[in-house]
Amino acid sequence: MTVAAARSLTSDMACFVGIGLPSTAANLARRTHAPGLWMVYESGTLGTEPATLPLSIGDGVLAETADAVVPVPEVFNYWLQPGRIDVGFLGAAQIDRYANINTTVIGDYADPKVRLPGAGGAPEIAASCREVVVIVRQSRRTFVESVDFVTSVGHADGPGGRERLGLRGGGPTRVITDLGVLEPDPVTRELTLVSVHPGTTVPDVRAATGWDLAVAGDLRTTAPPAPGELAVLRALTDR
Repeated sequence: MTVAAARSLTSDMACFVGIGLPSTAANLARRTHAPGLWMVYESGTLGTEPATLPLSIGDGVLAETADAVVPVPEVFNYWLQPGRIDVGFLGAAQIDRYANINTTVIGDYADPKVRLPGAGGAPEIAASCREVVVIVRQSRRTFVESVDFVTSVGHADGPGGRERLGLRGGGPTRVITDLGVLEPDPVTRELTLVSVHPGTTVPDVRAATGWDLAVAGDLRTTAPPAPGELAVLRALTDR
């Protein structure tokens, strides 16, 4: 998952990075094929190049190597909302066929079974980044027919949904899971399986999806991690 996410990034991108797999993926990309990747963390560190993986968005290693450290409101008001960020990473507790994301509650909002961490900056990332990459493990519990609460809008109810809501960002362009890679169909905007990871089959992915998953006619197999990628990844996470 981390390597596949890293391969989504290029040197000419400004990337809004979250802690966890997104941070690992972005730092892996910068150390391998995308040395010019410009990383922004929600804490206000712009263009940071940490020598080690940060433990949180407030880790000092981010400020020490940043081009600038700005107030959090400026990150959102000046960089994110006007569309100056190329790609943002998001996770999900639930995601539906149009890549709408729930990180708020499981069950009824007024009487939930589980109350989740909530929105944070995710709705703004989903709304304003030029594209969004979602990283999430795939199961019927997570990939549901309809999310219990729309925390972050993906492609809303299908074609034209984002435009009707006035969202300027491009929305999710890729969902990377532990089984494969899904991308929205250019016409229907429904998530479609475009690549399976080595050792995974289409029935495996469909069994872990809560709707009748569409499969691309030119389905690919994800290239396995290269030795160089694995070496850098091990060095990054050996802390």
